[in-house]
Amino acid sequence: MVKFLSAAEAAALVKDNDALVTEGFVTNCFPEQLAIALEERFLKTGSPKGLTLIWAAGQGGGNGTCLDHLGHEGLLKRAVGGHYNLSPAIGKLVASNAIEAYNLPQGTIAQLFRDAAGGKVGTVTHVGLETFVDPRLDGGKLNEKTREDIVELVTLGGREQLLYKAPPMNCCFLRGTYADEKGNISLEKEAVTLNGMSIAQAVKRNGGTVIVQVGRVVKAGSLPAKDVKIPGIYVDVVVEVPSEVNMFEVAPSMIEPHAGLRCIPTASLPPLPLDERKIIGRRAAFDLVPDTVVNLGIGMPEAVSMVANEEGIGGYMTLTVEAGPVGGVPEGGRMFGSSVNPDSILDQAYQFDFYDGGGLDFAFLGLAECDEKGNINVSKMGPRITGCGGFINITQNAKRVFFCGTFTAKGLKIRADDGKLVIEQEGQVKKFLKKVGHVTFSGDYATKVGQPVLYITERAVFALREGKLHLTEVAPGIDIEKDILRHMEFAPVVKDPKPMDARIFRAAVMGLAK
Repeated sequence: MVKFLSAAEAAALVKDNDALVTEGFVTNCFPEQLAIALEERFLKTGSPKGLTLIWAAGQGGGNGTCLDHLGHEGLLKRAVGGHYNLSPAIGKLVASNAIEAYNLPQGTIAQLFRDAAGGKVGTVTHVGLETFVDPRLDGGKLNEKTREDIVELVTLGGREQLLYKAPPMNCCFLRGTYADEKGNISLEKEAVTLNGMSIAQAVKRNGGTVIVQVGRVVKAGSLPAKDVKIPGIYVDVVVEVPSEVNMFEVAPSMIEPHAGLRCIPTASLPPLPLDERKIIGRRAAFDLVPDTVVNLGIGMPEAVSMVANEEGIGGYMTLTVEAGPVGGVPEGGRMFGSSVNPDSILDQAYQFDFYDGGGLDFAFLGLAECDEKGNINVSKMGPRITGCGGFINITQNAKRVFFCGTFTAKGLKIRADDGKLVIEQEGQVKKFLKKVGHVTFSGDYATKVGQPVLYITERAVFALREGKLHLTEVAPGIDIEKDILRHMEFAPVVKDPKPMDARIFRAAVMGLAK
């Protein structure tokens, strides 16, 4: 029988050395009060200690919320996650060698939950080959303290594959909208449904404890059967938290548009200012094609959906987000992972099944570091751990990939001047390097499979051809030698690059709908 407990009582059920799984996507669908209660227990008593923390998507706002509550030495022994940048407290433990840590592809972790629920030894996939999760490189290990191999190179049917071994999972913190008196959980007001059912099944298979935070407990039989995403037979404990706390970060007026319960006019969404983010988003939007399925990553690529909406072409293609939304207008910032007016919201593992199977026509992802082979690093910058998130799943499998980011970093100031780009202050950090420090995307792999790749910045566009970067476009007003080549650690191939469209650098709508 399901128990109805307080957050503190539920947190007391977590034992020393447990493998704890948490659910959430940025600040969506995360059981905040359970994390707070567990942190308070540890700070008061020193227990539980030695936990292995497992999660798929990044969970937090970089501001002490979500997973940051668990970022304490002693509380954690090991971390296995898809994305670290939103939980800097855990990142610091990793960088200082205080805990063991692995970074695995987010989509593969989501699929691993499902495979573990079915008793499988792990997840076998091509995703991650020739990147830092390949055991021939780093095997996903993030520091010197981490020694155990949890990713294995195997050959099946004559093809190289990676086996991601299923970890033990014996406790989980999940979140839902409602629970009935039998412990059945619905998620109808959540912006995403993620992996809750698979996680609960995997934990129950190991004889563990499934704990779910909800906004309200209702009478048994009052939840429509099709709304129940986690059946009560998987649930051990329900913690009721008032909805205004449970739904933090979400404006009340936006809960239903995010959850697909109500549509709002997208014309009401404000346009972006004409800065480097919008310039890059505008150039990327020129490559959008009607009747295609598109993925947009976190950060700079978020501008692509806003530009498409402003240009009136958002409905010409289907925009998807790795968290599960299909259709609508993807959100950014702390609401990344959700979409306004989605057509449907899939569980995360099924979204990645589609991605891994080559269902994406186009993918727009971030650009932190790039080298002469076209390799991209977004996962580890020196001691700073960011993590790959869904980057590897998406970039290795989309039919065409676009990397979007500024040409330099730290201090860059630009302005658009009537169809031209002006560099007012150059960034202090070069992003086009001789060799990246972490291979999150392999240019060699893309070349082998014949995948078209573009690298879009505010001043230049590059294409990956025959294993080398070719400069194909230059912004009006930019000097190739002074503003581009001087700030690169390698020489790209330069053969008559054409000018970027001047409309990108003017305030008026570009007229892409025509």
